[in-house]
Amino acid sequence: MNDPEPAKLREVDRRGFTRRLSPILDIYAAAMSPPPDQLPGRRAIMERHAQYPRFRALLAETRRPLRWGGVLQGFAYGFHGEPGQWWHDVVHRALTEKGGSAHAEEWLGDSFEVAELHVHPEHQRHGVGRALLLALCAGRTERTVVLSTLDRRPDTPARRLYRSVGMVDLLTEFTFPGGGPRYAVMGARLPLKGGSADH
Repeated sequence: MNDPEPAKLREVDRRGFTRRLSPILDIYAAAMSPPPDQLPGRRAIMERHAQYPRFRALLAETRRPLRWGGVLQGFAYGFHGEPGQWWHDVVHRALTEKGGSAHAEEWLGDSFEVAELHVHPEHQRHGVGRALLLALCAGRTERTVVLSTLDRRPDTPARRLYRSVGMVDLLTEFTFPGGGPRYAVMGARLPLKGGSADH
């Protein structure tokens, strides 16, 4: 197990996703380091997201257990954004305040929302996140793809990845209701640039 085994991407349906929520949450916790008491709430959010329209999820897996156990290197999922979804409504209001209702509709009127994309720290910066993102968005029929990412600084690996596939900043230093860290909301027209996501 000295040489890391390359990840293989596998699409799972809603049922397969919810069955794998425990290892998925392990990746989320390793990547984001949230307070442990927040994980049950995050599980409930992910379970709800899996019921949203046109849900799609991908896992980056190995066949052999990794050093920390399990076979997951990362995961990503998203769905069709529409009114009534919390993130969609909050961001739509903010974009309307910034540029008017036509600006908000341009980005969110027919959007694919990438809700989560995380890679275990031991496998970051090896192309796993990029492969997940490109594969997740491949073949989507929505006009745009949108997401939010921590806005610690403009040159984080995540921000560089998103810019490299054509995403631009829609909102920066944005705080969601309830407080917490600042986020950047980013978006791009589909399809993404960046070539093949084959792995």
